[in-house]
Amino acid sequence: MSSPIAKSAKKLTSRSSSRHSSAAASSRKRVVAGKSTRLKPATKRSPAGKARARKAKLRTAKPKLKSPATSTKRPAAKAQAKSRKPAKVALHAAVSRQKKAATNASKSKSAVTRALAVFKRPVPVLPPPQPTHDEAAALRAFEAAHKEFARGRFAEARNQFRALVESFSTVAEVTARARTYLAVAEARLRTELVLPKDADSLYDRGVIELNRGEYVAAQELFERALRREPEAAHIHYGLAASRARLGAIDTALKSLRRALDIQPTLRIRAQRDQDLNPLRSDPEFDQLVFAARD
Repeated sequence: MSSPIAKSAKKLTSRSSSRHSSAAASSRKRVVAGKSTRLKPATKRSPAGKARARKAKLRTAKPKLKSPATSTKRPAAKAQAKSRKPAKVALHAAVSRQKKAATNASKSKSAVTRALAVFKRPVPVLPPPQPTHDEAAALRAFEAAHKEFARGRFAEARNQFRALVESFSTVAEVTARARTYLAVAEARLRTELVLPKDADSLYDRGVIELNRGEYVAAQELFERALRREPEAAHIHYGLAASRARLGAIDTALKSLRRALDIQPTLRIRAQRDQDLNPLRSDPEFDQLVFAARD
C-alpha cells in the first residue's frame, strides 16, 4: 500500500502536468490563429489625448445611413423654412409700405389743412384808391357832357367834350372816352345838314332809327319833329318809346301821358307795344293804359 504522502505527491504532479499541457495547448491554438494574447499595459491618457482619440474615432466612424422618412421630411422642412422667409420679408415690406402711405397721407392732410387755413384767413379789404383832384374834376365834366349827349343835344355835348379833352389831358382814361363820344357827336351834327325839315319826315326817320336800335338818334329826331308840330300825338308816342328804351322812365311816362291825352285810342297800341316794356313795372303805366278804359 502506498502512503498518503505519495498519493498527494502524485496528485500535485498530475495537476501540474495537466496545467502544463493545457497551457501548451492554448499557446498552440493562439499561435495557429496568429493572434497575440499579450495584455497591453494599462496607461492613463491625458485630456488632450482623449480629445485626439475622439476625433480619430469620429473620422474613422462610418456615416450612418438616413432613413427614407427622415430624408424626405428634412428637405420639406427646409423648403418650408425657405418659403417662410420670403413670406416674412413680403409681410415686412407690406407693413412698411402701409406705414409710408399712412405718413404720406398724414403729410398731405396736414398740407391741405394748412392751405385751407391760409385760404380761410380773412383777407384785408383795402379801401378803393381816392381819385386825385384832376381825376375828380374830369369825371364831373364827363358826366355833364354825357347827359347832353343822351338828350340829343350834340352841339352842346361836342363843346363840353372838347373842353374836357383840352383841360384834363393828363387823365388819360377819361379823355379817351371823351374823344370817342366827341367823334360820335360830330358825326351826328354832320348828318343834321341832310335831315328833312318837315315833322312827318323827321318822325319817319325817327321810327327807322328806333327799329334799328339807335335810340339816341330816334329820340333826337322825335324831338326835332315836335318842335315843328308840338301837338302831334304819334310823335309824342314815338318819343315815349325811345325814352323808355333808353331807361328814362319818368320822361317816357310824361311823353306817353301827353300822347294819350291828345289821342286816347293809342292805349290799345300801348298795351302790346314791346318798346314800352321797361314801363310796365311802374304803377303809373297801368293807370294810364288799363285803368282809364271806361
